[in-house]
Amino acid sequence: MIINAEGEVLGRLSSFVAKSALLGEDVIVVNAEKAIVSGKRDLIIQSELNKFHRRNKASPLRGPFHYKKPDRFVRKKIRGMLPYKKTRGREAFKRITVYSGIPKDEIRRRHNIDLNKTNIHSPDMTDTIHGRYMTVEKICEAIGGRV
Repeated sequence: MIINAEGEVLGRLSSFVAKSALLGEDVIVVNAEKAIVSGKRDLIIQSELNKFHRRNKASPLRGPFHYKKPDRFVRKKIRGMLPYKKTRGREAFKRITVYSGIPKDEIRRRHNIDLNKTNIHSPDMTDTIHGRYMTVEKICEAIGGRV
């Protein structure tokens, strides 16, 4: 299943992808940087920046790791919707692939992605966001990532 994340709310998208992966489907998410997070700009950025203060004092190499690239950022949010500490959650997480933008030709051939066909699935999310929101790309730029 190929999902276009453009204009979709990140939390709803994450739960949809997680549920599909738990059911055994291979899920590819494209345009991850164009997914949106609803809320006030300052609060979104502040909550993401607060996560960087969490660390393991014994060894920072043990984590927790916070990603600044949009594709990794979205993949980590999807992982939060999975029972990752259990075997079925880890196996489902391996079935999820996230790309920023549209993948290049060699990646399309590897996953058998034909973008000319109507095989890009958009989850049925009837809500439209009016007002306050930020794209994942802007959030990653605000927390120090290079997009």
